[in-house]
Amino acid sequence: MIQQFRENEYEIVDFEKSADIYIINTCTVTNISDKKSRQMIRRAKQRNKDAILVAVGCYAQVAKEELEKMEEIDLILGNNEKKDIVSIVEQYLKKQNEEEKVSSVMDQKEFVDFENIAYSDKVRAVIKVQDGCDRFCSYCIIPYARGRVRSRNIDSVIEEIKAFVKQGIKEVVITGIHVASYGKDLKEKVGLIDLLEEINKIDGLERIRLSSLEPTIITEDFVKRLKKLEKICDHFHLSLQSACNDTLKRMNRHYTIEEFKNSVRLLRQAYKTAALTTDIIVGFPGETNEDFEECYRQLEEIKFYQLHVFKYSQRRGTKAANMKNQIAPNVKEERSRRLIAISEKYKQEFNKSLIGSKEKVLWEQVEGEFVKGHTTNYIMVYAPKNQAKENEISQVEFLEPKNEGILGKVTCL
Repeated sequence: MIQQFRENEYEIVDFEKSADIYIINTCTVTNISDKKSRQMIRRAKQRNKDAILVAVGCYAQVAKEELEKMEEIDLILGNNEKKDIVSIVEQYLKKQNEEEKVSSVMDQKEFVDFENIAYSDKVRAVIKVQDGCDRFCSYCIIPYARGRVRSRNIDSVIEEIKAFVKQGIKEVVITGIHVASYGKDLKEKVGLIDLLEEINKIDGLERIRLSSLEPTIITEDFVKRLKKLEKICDHFHLSLQSACNDTLKRMNRHYTIEEFKNSVRLLRQAYKTAALTTDIIVGFPGETNEDFEECYRQLEEIKFYQLHVFKYSQRRGTKAANMKNQIAPNVKEERSRRLIAISEKYKQEFNKSLIGSKEKVLWEQVEGEFVKGHTTNYIMVYAPKNQAKENEISQVEFLEPKNEGILGKVTCL
């Protein structure tokens, strides 16, 4: 959306500055996301009470009636309207549209390409290859906000990445709402691994990083083919949600903890220093103390590099919102605290295990006296800023833990 406005000669300003038009890209993954979206809308209007304020995205998609009650908002657009946002805003400014309609995202059958769909910084581009989800987990509103699975044509993805490589981008992140479903809607019989094999052929591209993956995609054949791709980064975020089978069943997740652990085993056999991260929801309806302790025990056994812990939030319109035995907030808080503690413990242990070894780092930005960047397995590394430059890849010797990462010394430019 930023790119569209830039191409139409609009000036993009920092959110903290006064603007004539504010675009709030809302999220609805949790109740807290809804609240933050509303707070951001109010803050924007406080910056300039005469500004045009547009709410777009997932919260706007599923809760148009709620947002219509907010007097700060001028336009409410769903996800399908993002591709036309400039023309819609300009029509509104010209008073040509009296009312905007949020179209049903469930009716969308194909992936809609923006002219420039990716986001990029100086060193990394985020490439969206898929939208929508068909899984309908009992806690999740996203299928209703994003619609069914739609995959992007391989040629379109390759063309876009090549354009970024020409601009000097060294790393791409392959992302989507449910990336593991890539290709299931296409006429060609292709899947995510086929796409990755084509991306790996692009000259000048150094790294391919994967966003969140459904664990069911991690099969022996997938890992065997993946391991042959030298540009794949050895950081894997596997969406778990709970390590207790009873809870997984109530969540309508399509695997058991035993199947998940087999996926972990396959990845760790193929990638010896792989960093594995995951998402965990605590306090899901019906989660007994025994369920949580089973989840805790399994997580201790797996030893993830990092857990992203979320306290269950009721989402109106989902099956879980009406389930019995909702968990008290103080219980959710205590369970969350315990999981965050073991997450920090295993992260520190993993980082310490790397001290004395050497890895390649893609430097991203200067911070004070240091330049910082990430290894292929997404460990944050710091080095004196006179040793490396942004968007360079250097070999680094790891010296000692620092902040959330490791302090290193560049040994080869």
